[in-house]
Amino acid sequence: MVLDRCLLKQKGELRRIVCHELMHFVWMRLGNGARRAWEGVLAAEWKARARGELGWSAEWRKAGLGERDVAGRSRKWREYACESFCATGAGLFAGGGEHEEYTLGARFRKRRGGWMEELVGHQRGGLRI
Repeated sequence: MVLDRCLLKQKGELRRIVCHELMHFVWMRLGNGARRAWEGVLAAEWKARARGELGWSAEWRKAGLGERDVAGRSRKWREYACESFCATGAGLFAGGGEHEEYTLGARFRKRRGGWMEELVGHQRGGLRI
């Protein structure tokens, strides 16, 4: 991971970006069941036509999805699931509050936050984060 030097002056942004990148390691350590459960959260959002995301890396991937990607769990869908997981984790655990990249509606943010908190509670005894 290489970070731009200017982030040293932007502590909140540095924290958010580093947390997002660390969440990629968490994603890799999750079992298939947890990843599929996360996809279920996203599929429900898709069905509800939720707009927005919690970071540009997830937002542009979401914008490139179609119904077939979601229904068939295409590679594009799975990459989106990973990025949305990492962006959500960064938003929740980096403690930054609001950000211009947080465009997902409040009810969907709340649902994602609850899912993440439940995951952390379940994983404390097993997955070492």
